[in-house]
Amino acid sequence: MWFLNYSNIIDPLLKNLRIRTIKFAGIKAGDRVLDVCCGTGDQAFYYAREGIISYGIDLDPGMIKIAERNKKKLGLNNVSFQIANAQSLPFEDNFFDCASISFALHEKERGVRDKIVSEMKRVVKKEGNLIFIDFKVPQPKNIYSYFVRAIEHFAGRNHYEYFKNYLEQGGLSEILKKNQVYAEKKNYTKNGIIEMIKAKN
Repeated sequence: MWFLNYSNIIDPLLKNLRIRTIKFAGIKAGDRVLDVCCGTGDQAFYYAREGIISYGIDLDPGMIKIAERNKKKLGLNNVSFQIANAQSLPFEDNFFDCASISFALHEKERGVRDKIVSEMKRVVKKEGNLIFIDFKVPQPKNIYSYFVRAIEHFAGRNHYEYFKNYLEQGGLSEILKKNQVYAEKKNYTKNGIIEMIKAKN
């Protein structure tokens, strides 16, 4: 199954970024944090290991099944997962101290991106943190960006069309600007292909 490959191959490649995200987000033990489109739950587990009360949602039952299985293996009781649509989050207003989303907005249609950002804003407290991690636009002209394009291409026609649209739209900066979310801090990976944005709600 493709999501097993995701867990075994992609998650380890992102380990350093997952760890870095915690410090970048400015979250601490006892904070309540939501990881949107959490996939196999990898980022949520890194939060939980630091004593953060961690939640993860994803629309893919296969991903959530793996997340639940890994939760048992790790023996973590401060993390929970559920199948949910990021366009209609099943949480009250102002419920979280922080919400994050990694490598998911580029996989969505343009209108869906706006709805997800709006929902993240809704469920995070005033002055809480919003964390967005995705591919930098424009992409640098190096071997890493060609590798990214190849992966997106082989992920399927619809997936690649959404990725191209994300690039055309201008990436995270333009998506957030459209939704009146303003960056407090930006950071980039060494190879320049990934952008991290922290914003106050």
